[in-house]
Amino acid sequence: MKHAMLALAALLLGSSAVEAEIVRYPIPNSTFPIAQAVRVSGDAVTYYVSGQVPPLVNKDADPASPQAYGDTRTQTVGVLNKIKAILEGQGLGIGDVVKMQVFLVHDARAPMDFKAFMEGYTQFFGGAQPNLPARSVVGVAALANPGFLVEIEVVAAKDSK
Repeated sequence: MKHAMLALAALLLGSSAVEAEIVRYPIPNSTFPIAQAVRVSGDAVTYYVSGQVPPLVNKDADPASPQAYGDTRTQTVGVLNKIKAILEGQGLGIGDVVKMQVFLVHDARAPMDFKAFMEGYTQFFGGAQPNLPARSVVGVAALANPGFLVEIEVVAAKDSK
């Protein structure tokens, strides 16, 4: 009898698990392709993807120069493609990104090229793929390699079932 009661309790508790819900709140009266906020609740699994830097696009260029990795737009597309591949390796897609932190190199000699970043970003968010992340873009003095202009880290969430 005791085992039957424990089994019934386990069944009832197991069936009361809350399904994952991911709600994206748009910026009111705006078409800017980010979410004002994203709420993740219930039985969701969260993935934290470390900051990714651009792939080499010109092996003949000095690997410590931007020419080796391309301009800001090229670097943004390269980084987001790397993130997309990492997510796909975990059974996720770019639409599962709920939070993005972007680091763009910015200094007095070379201000960050936000426009070029947005040209690359909107190839992944805000067009055919409508799931927008909450996002921050920060100007930094430098990244790990002098040739890097862009580094992006993301948080993704998906229903665990």
